[in-house]
Amino acid sequence: MTDSRVLLTADRALVEGMLVPDAWLESAGGAITAIGQGAPPRALDASIGDRALGAVTLAPGFVDLHCHGAVGGAFDDDEPDFDAILGFHAAHGTTRQAISLVTAPLELLERRVRAAAARAAVDASVLGIHLEGPFLADSHRGAHQASALQEPTPEAVDRLLAAGEGRLLQITVAPELPGALAAIERFVAAGVRVAVGHTGADADATRAAFDAGATLLTHACNAMPPMHHRSPGPLPPSLLDERVTLEAIADGEHVAPEVLALLVRSAPGRVALVSDAMAAAGMADGDYRIGALAVRVRQGLPRLADGGAIAGSTLTLDRAVRVLLSAGVPIDAALDAATRAPADAVGRPDLGRLVVGARADLVALDGRLEVAGVWRDGVAR
Repeated sequence: MTDSRVLLTADRALVEGMLVPDAWLESAGGAITAIGQGAPPRALDASIGDRALGAVTLAPGFVDLHCHGAVGGAFDDDEPDFDAILGFHAAHGTTRQAISLVTAPLELLERRVRAAAARAAVDASVLGIHLEGPFLADSHRGAHQASALQEPTPEAVDRLLAAGEGRLLQITVAPELPGALAAIERFVAAGVRVAVGHTGADADATRAAFDAGATLLTHACNAMPPMHHRSPGPLPPSLLDERVTLEAIADGEHVAPEVLALLVRSAPGRVALVSDAMAAAGMADGDYRIGALAVRVRQGLPRLADGGAIAGSTLTLDRAVRVLLSAGVPIDAALDAATRAPADAVGRPDLGRLVVGARADLVALDGRLEVAGVWRDGVAR
C-alpha cells in the first residue's frame, strides 16, 4: 500500500447514495481523504496512480456476504485456491467478501472453518466466514447434504465458534429447529451475525428469531415457504422489520425480476445483493460439485445433478447490479444494494460508501455498467 495521495476524476460518482456529476476523489494510506465536484484540487500525476477515468460511474467497491467459489474451485475444497476465487470476484468489482461454506459433517466443517479463518487472518479482502449450515431444515435444505444436517446443540455451536477463532462473520439458521433460539443468542453474543434461512418457519418463528438477535434473511424467497395471504412465512416479517437485511440473488433465475424490484421497493436500503456463486462461476457449462453433491450447469444455471434444487449460482455482483437495473430499480438503489447495504449488515461502516474516512475501495463502471477499474485500499487491482 502506498502512502502517496492518489487522485481520480470521473464523470459521476455515487457519493452518500447520490450520483454526483463531475466528481473527484482523493485517497491516501488506503482511506478516502477528500471528495469534491468540479475542478480537482491539483493536477493529475499518472506516476503516482492518478487517473482521469472519463465516462464512468465511480462507486464503492462491492461487498459480497455470500459466496462459495468460482473458476472451478470452491472454498470447501481440501486445498482451496483462495487467490483464484477471490481474484475472479475482485475483477468483477467485489473488493470485500465472505468465505461461504456449505453443510458438511461437523468435524470436516471444523477443518474447513479453520482453513478459512487462517486466510481471513492475513487477507483484508476477506470479511470473515459465512456458514450456510449445518443448522438448516431438511424440508428446505436445497443443495445441502441431508445426512450432515443437525440441530444447533450447545456443543456444536461452541465447536464452530472455537474453530472460527473470531473470524465467523455470519451463520444461517433455521429457527424452527430445537435449540435454535438459544443458538442464535449464543452466536450473537459471540459477535456473529445470524441469518434466518433454509427454513420452513412460519411468521411467528421468524419474528422470534429476529427478537433473539438474527438480523439477516439468507437469499430471500429461496429455500423458504412462499408468501401466502393466510400463511405469510419468513418473507413478510423480514420486509417489515427494520432490523433485518434481506439477501437477494439477482441473476434473474433465483428470483423473478418483478419480485426483485418489489423487494427493493418494500425494504429500501435493506436489500443486499449476494452472488451465492459456486465453482462454475466464470466457467463453461458442465459438471461440478457443491460440497458433497454433484451439480450440473446448463445455460449458466447450476442444479443438483439429480434434477433437483438450484445449487448456488454463476453470478458476479456487477451482473447482479445490471439485472436489478433491467428490473426497473434505479441505479443508485441498485448500487446501494451491492455496497452500503451489505457492509452495514455486518457492521462495517468503513466499507460500501464514498465518504471521507472510509476505505478507498472503488469500482469504475462504464456506460454498460461493466467493470472498467477496481481499487482496494486505494490500490488499483
